[in-house]
Amino acid sequence: MDISSEPPGAPSALFQRIEASFLRQGLMRHLNARLVRVEPGLCEVALAYSENVNQQQGGFHGGAMGALADIAGGYAAMTKVADDAEVTTVEYKINFLAGFQGGELRATGRVLKAGRRLIITTADVMHVDASGKESACAVMQQTIMVVPKTY
Repeated sequence: MDISSEPPGAPSALFQRIEASFLRQGLMRHLNARLVRVEPGLCEVALAYSENVNQQQGGFHGGAMGALADIAGGYAAMTKVADDAEVTTVEYKINFLAGFQGGELRATGRVLKAGRRLIITTADVMHVDASGKESACAVMQQTIMVVPKTY
C-alpha cells in the first residue's frame, strides 16, 4: 500500500528521510494517510474521507483530525533536526473549527521556533471538497521534543 505521494520529479533527500519515518507509522498506514509535501520547517499530509475516519454523524472524526495535525506538525519539526535524531510530541492543543464529510483533509505543519531540545509547531487542517474548495477545519499548536533515533 503506497501512502506517500512523491513531489514532481525526483524526491529530495529531505522528503525521502521524512518519508522513511512516515512509512513506519502504523496509524498512518491504517488511516491510509499520504505524505504530500516536505520542505524545511514544513510538512503537508492528506487523509481521504472513509468509514475508517468518520464519527457517528458521518463527519471526519476529531481524533483523525488531531492525528493528522500531530503528524504534520511533528514531521515539520523533524525537518529541523539532525539525520540521527527523531521527534516525539510532548503536547498539543487543537481547536476544531468546523466538521465536514467527503473529500479529504489536508494538514500543513509549520515550525514556529526550533530549539535544540524543544520545537514549537502549528498545523492548519483544511477540508478540500470534490470541487477543490478549501475550508478551515482545525488549527493546532504543538510542542515537540528532539529524541535519539532508535531504528
